[in-house]
Amino acid sequence: MSTIPKPNWYFATQVFFTWYFDLFYEYTLSGAEGIPSDGPIIFAANHLSFYDPPAIGAKIERKINYFARDSLFKGRFGQALEAIGTIPVARENADVKSLKAIFKSLKAGGAVAIYPEGTRSFDGQLGQPQAGAGMIACKSGATVIPTRLFGTYEAYNRHQSLPKLSGSIHIAYGAPVSAQDLDPGKSHPERYLEVSRQIMQRIAALQMPQNPTV
Repeated sequence: MSTIPKPNWYFATQVFFTWYFDLFYEYTLSGAEGIPSDGPIIFAANHLSFYDPPAIGAKIERKINYFARDSLFKGRFGQALEAIGTIPVARENADVKSLKAIFKSLKAGGAVAIYPEGTRSFDGQLGQPQAGAGMIACKSGATVIPTRLFGTYEAYNRHQSLPKLSGSIHIAYGAPVSAQDLDPGKSHPERYLEVSRQIMQRIAALQMPQNPTV
């Protein structure tokens, strides 16, 4: 399984979602200027909505490997997911193949989007982190970009069968932080979970600015 997005497919998908979000929502960003232009990075985000993956990357230059349930990789839709570098994940948890694909992408200097909470929010609030994000950060040594989504829950959450085509969506990208600065060390009894907790604290600290960038 290749984790390298095909440029034409990725660009076309990005253009579509940029158009879609701009058409139906007040879609804005903040902090995008701080995203490194190269090197391995992890967009570590809160998880509110079906919209979260495309909303994170629609207006930024970095190509991102996203995740989708392995059951979605069927037919033409599955081929399209593969073409844009989407990594299939088993429904219950990330399997060995998925983790290998994540580390392959980061080792090649790519970018991935992960959710420390592990699942979409049931009520729009931040949840408790799982250890997986911390483990990926520590083992890859990638730069972490704390990322907070606002408005995607109201637009299209897990309780809705169809999206609400109005409202505002904002993506706040935090200051880059190295995995080394987050890592308490191998002797810490909850090393990976502690890293995930620190990441979630940085996500929680992000707020919408008064004048976000369109």
